[in-house]
Amino acid sequence: MAIYRLSIKICSRSKGASAVAKAAYRAAELLKSDYDGREHDYTRKRGVVHKEILLPDHAPAEYADRTVLWNAVEKSETIKNAQLARELELALPVELTKEQNIALAHEFVKQHFVSAGMCADICVHYAKKNNPHAHVMLTIRPLDEHGEWGAKSRKEYILDRNGERIKLPSGEFKTRKICTIDWNEHTKAEEWRSAWGDAVNSALEQQNHAARVDHRSYKRQGVDIIPQVRMGVAAWQMEQRGIRTEKGDKNRAIAVTNQQLGQLRARIKKLRDWAYAQPIQDAPTMIDMMNAINNGQNLNSHWKRISDLKTRAKVLTFLQENNITDMVLAACRNRDQFPPKAVRPRGYDTEKRAAYFNAGRTFGKRRNPKTAQGSLQKIQITYAEKGHRRHEQPKPIHKK
Repeated sequence: MAIYRLSIKICSRSKGASAVAKAAYRAAELLKSDYDGREHDYTRKRGVVHKEILLPDHAPAEYADRTVLWNAVEKSETIKNAQLARELELALPVELTKEQNIALAHEFVKQHFVSAGMCADICVHYAKKNNPHAHVMLTIRPLDEHGEWGAKSRKEYILDRNGERIKLPSGEFKTRKICTIDWNEHTKAEEWRSAWGDAVNSALEQQNHAARVDHRSYKRQGVDIIPQVRMGVAAWQMEQRGIRTEKGDKNRAIAVTNQQLGQLRARIKKLRDWAYAQPIQDAPTMIDMMNAINNGQNLNSHWKRISDLKTRAKVLTFLQENNITDMVLAACRNRDQFPPKAVRPRGYDTEKRAAYFNAGRTFGKRRNPKTAQGSLQKIQITYAEKGHRRHEQPKPIHKK
């Protein structure tokens, strides 16, 4: 069954990572880092079935060599906490063949990353038969038209009202960071994740497979299923050796719970269908139901009696408009057809307030119709005496 996965990670020196070391491990090669002089030998690693480097049109041709590319990236970064590369991990669908998955990863990376100006290092792994995936390492620093590494961001001075730079107590001037590229924006992650889901579904559809993937969570999809936790490499290997782990037990409990919830939903649906299929004989009319409800209420105050009459009038109007005469027709109506609740008007619009009071609603605490009518008259008098400007102009939040 096809699963969705697109994880985004940053290779940073602050975490002790090396772009050359990561590239050597992903490609199962021997690479030497010019930054620290260390050799990274992963030639004994198995499962790498395809590897290639994709370059934009203005990139130097020598960057097609993996050692040259990532040593150039390391050389361009001079600070100790520099971000060296961005890494994507893509889960490839098991329904497709090896060649189809390689072509899928190639087209996706070329369309969404290389076309934007990034250098991409793609390695496809088939170490496990049921876990095909691809590692994609991307450059973070852009290349200019001459093939030289450009700036990720630039510094801009913040000016005061007179156009002068603002000096801080430390003696430096106040600045802000302006990114020269949009690759680090949060919206890009959602865009790339959605594009990968569309690419996988398109490839599955072309090969006449019914499986589909979705980059959204169960909650965003509106699916009532409890998601399982990610096992990780260590826990998964322990489970393969027959050693029970805490994450494995949690996932097994979630699977049992989801199965029980599915059975309960199926039973509820069956009971609901059976109940709706039963014939209703001698069904009372809606007038009889309303009278029965009215007889059971204790309407002592004048306000309650008026409110009840208005409510019953609205119910009767709704029933007449929808041709509902008995409980059978009422049960067949969709809940969405009921009118929405009245929205309380805001501001000092006397026409809206008058309509609101005439509809039997008041502001604040409940009061009888006489008090409500008196409040409406006071508002109208104040509006006429002091003019409309006082009510139209908004008050300041605070006074300086």
